[in-house]
Amino acid sequence: MTPAPVIIAIDGRSGAGKTTLAIELAARLREHHKVSLFHLEDIYPGWNGLAAGMERYVSTVLGPLQRGKPAEWVSWDWNRHYDGETRTTLPAEIVLVEGVGAAAAAARPLLDAVVWVDSPDRDRRSRAIERDGASYEPYWDQWAAQEQEWLAGDDVPAHADVRVLNLADGAAPEEVLESLQYLPALAPALMPELAARRGLQLRAERIDAAPDAVALFERLFGRSVNAVWLDSSLPPESPRRPGAHQEGAGFEGAGFDGAAAERSRFSILADDGGRCGQTVRHRSGETSVRIGNATVRTEGPFFRWLDGAWGRTALRAPEDYPGEFALGWLGYLGYELKRETGGSDVPSQTPDACLLLAGRAVVLDHLACAVWLLALDTPDAGEWLAAARSAVAETGDVPVPAGASGAVERPAAPDFAARDSEIAYKSKIADAQYQITEGNSYEVCLTTALTARVPAGGLDPWQAYLALRRRNPAPFASYLRFDELSVASTSPERFLRIAADGGMRAEPIKGTRRRDADPARDAGLRAELEASPKDRAENIMIVDLLRNDLSHFAVPGSVSVSRLCAVESYATVHQMVSTIDARLRPGMPRAEAVAACFPAGSMTGAPKVSTMAILDRLEGAPRGVYAGAIGYFSLSGATDLAVAIRTLVISESADGDGGTRLSLGVGGAITADSSPEEEYEEIRTKAFGVLSAVGAEFPAGRVVGS
Repeated sequence: MTPAPVIIAIDGRSGAGKTTLAIELAARLREHHKVSLFHLEDIYPGWNGLAAGMERYVSTVLGPLQRGKPAEWVSWDWNRHYDGETRTTLPAEIVLVEGVGAAAAAARPLLDAVVWVDSPDRDRRSRAIERDGASYEPYWDQWAAQEQEWLAGDDVPAHADVRVLNLADGAAPEEVLESLQYLPALAPALMPELAARRGLQLRAERIDAAPDAVALFERLFGRSVNAVWLDSSLPPESPRRPGAHQEGAGFEGAGFDGAAAERSRFSILADDGGRCGQTVRHRSGETSVRIGNATVRTEGPFFRWLDGAWGRTALRAPEDYPGEFALGWLGYLGYELKRETGGSDVPSQTPDACLLLAGRAVVLDHLACAVWLLALDTPDAGEWLAAARSAVAETGDVPVPAGASGAVERPAAPDFAARDSEIAYKSKIADAQYQITEGNSYEVCLTTALTARVPAGGLDPWQAYLALRRRNPAPFASYLRFDELSVASTSPERFLRIAADGGMRAEPIKGTRRRDADPARDAGLRAELEASPKDRAENIMIVDLLRNDLSHFAVPGSVSVSRLCAVESYATVHQMVSTIDARLRPGMPRAEAVAACFPAGSMTGAPKVSTMAILDRLEGAPRGVYAGAIGYFSLSGATDLAVAIRTLVISESADGDGGTRLSLGVGGAITADSSPEEEYEEIRTKAFGVLSAVGAEFPAGRVVGS
């Protein structure tokens, strides 16, 4: 008796292409494994024998194979319409069982994975008859009725680990094989395939140019369903730029210092196209990965999934490449992932995480006025690199002010409503202060939300982002498009960076003042923030929290505060920023290091776990994307994530009315000596940059549902 094999069922309606898929998948698996293949069509007892055939298959074929024993079964003679010869299917390292009913309810407990194959209804009949000849045509309706009756009581597609739309274009076998590698039950058996995936090489090209980033994104990724632009919308000045000051001198009109310049050197433009492109969504414990026309689902914590998909990869960047991003995952982690880090489970209207895997990307080095084209070395890489080269050449080499490129259409002003009225928000401030006086928290980062609905087509997310980056540029600006969901953010705050060499950095922001057009008043507001005991106390509390978060995975003694309560000035606000550095202990799982710090302490308060529970009760609603993190997880092992603040979330309405829903989260840190008036004014200040970009105003007294 051999060890129990890994058994994969490939199921679907007749004509979906299961047989061809199974044969081609088996051929690929045989490069590294011994594989057995069983076709259910050999065991069905006649054209009316679907139910009986499934019973025979489970008892005489699947049962013995699952125990590692040879399966002896009686075939069906389709010419004589009677039982045929006895055959034997030997167990192997991997067994593929294919046919209608391969993943029936009685079979599923004996299977390691289920693949459901979909195909357009208009194609299935013609494919089946073309494959099996005219002998099948008189029985098509009879057989289809049996399939319909069976599936009415046994929803196999809902239980499938992988679903693939088979367009008969040759892509399905590779997409399914890639999908199967994400299943924990199959990962040990598919280690050779995983190693091959991780053995890809990086192709990189440098072009000395400073193209218009807006035009370049539109040219390369404007039509992509899923695309990401991590956009330093106020890049640092360079000696090569006309009229630039000395390197590191700052940002025109914004007064950015060298620390802000470090955060703003690179922009990344990417989509999920090409041979290696993938998209992942996570919601309430289920992760769904889209690979071409295949989708694989797994249950379990997202950070565990992330550790498997990103944490063990190691793609070396070229020695002369100055960036940390060497292709990988880009997108957002929503605040509700706190369920995995000590918080409670609060369902959200938006996915808890959306990321795309970029096998090709453009990186703009604003300091060096250079463009890097990155692509995994796959058969389609050369074609894409040529197209990207052409796009860079055609989008100019002249510095363009942030957001000034192209025609930015001003959207019709949405009518926002507040989740909490001014009175209600101030009442929650008082409740938070009570929790502080009771010793349940030291600082409560209380938030609320502004929402609006606009008719379909009433607001173009791309145009809204262009307006936002023009009015409120920031080093961690970003535009994310995931099909029906878009995120437009101009965050100034870094959540966490882990460099490929293990260097860690967090840069929390606590303390805000508005900008003023009058230079003297503006300087006074900045000086007021610098001298504020309350704002310094808020900032220092979060610094202590983050020092503790980083220490869980840091080399002992490596945690340090290199900058405390410094003030940086942005287009619409002055902010108080601190910098905490550490070094990741060798061998520590990087995804778990991210989880140890998530969500950002500047968005929860301290102590984190007990304060998150207080916030759940006070806020009474999920935060969604807001207060989570936006950034990348590089195949080099590096990550750089911003806190999702100053962030407009744009999504198609879930109630089917064809409209679009807008959401903007705002909040502030509450301490024992907070002034409700000042705290409410602070959320108005923070909302101004985003609201003004779409022509809207802070709602006066109107709440959601009123």
